[in-house]
Amino acid sequence: MIAFLRGELVAVQRGDRSSVTLNVNGVGYRLMVPQRLLQQMPAIGDTVQVFTHLAVRETEMVLYGFESSAERDLFTELIKVSGVGPALGVALLNTLNLEELVRAVVTENVRMLSLTPGVGKKTAQRLVLELKTRLSTWRQEADVPVAAAGGPPSSIYGEVEMALLALGYSPSQAVKALQAVGQQQGDRLGQSVEDWLRTAIAYLSQESV
Repeated sequence: MIAFLRGELVAVQRGDRSSVTLNVNGVGYRLMVPQRLLQQMPAIGDTVQVFTHLAVRETEMVLYGFESSAERDLFTELIKVSGVGPALGVALLNTLNLEELVRAVVTENVRMLSLTPGVGKKTAQRLVLELKTRLSTWRQEADVPVAAAGGPPSSIYGEVEMALLALGYSPSQAVKALQAVGQQQGDRLGQSVEDWLRTAIAYLSQESV
């Protein structure tokens, strides 16, 4: 297995099939990558290191590239799930970052997983069923957080988070707001979804000013 490649960035392709091409000791490697990785790419001609997974199909071999070994390992776990191929694995990582995706599986947040195009309720439930135990152990070993410290109680976390997403906030914004609000006012807000939601929106409104 090719664990990673380090070489000169010679091409970047954006769009539905985003990819980068690296020149490694005179050999050009094209890697299919999540779109969010393109935002981390240096200028053409600079040296970059990308962690890789080689997918072998009947008619071709495809290299997939990731920002970190943890993201690569999560992708490997995703594509072990029945009905989840490499394309859908990349789509999941395009929609949710590593921490958000692991948290959604471990906390059984089917609605969060279903935000990914192509992932319906049944696929999301299968991801939870097949990965929850494995990812609970893996994220501890890889030191991947799954909950915002000081956020809402686990019994209402998913409901508050999904309400923020329905209002148009990104997963990252929702997590940041809930963490900040929890640290500042968590004891006062208790189990009230409405209070958590209202306070989180107020926090995000101040952040945008």
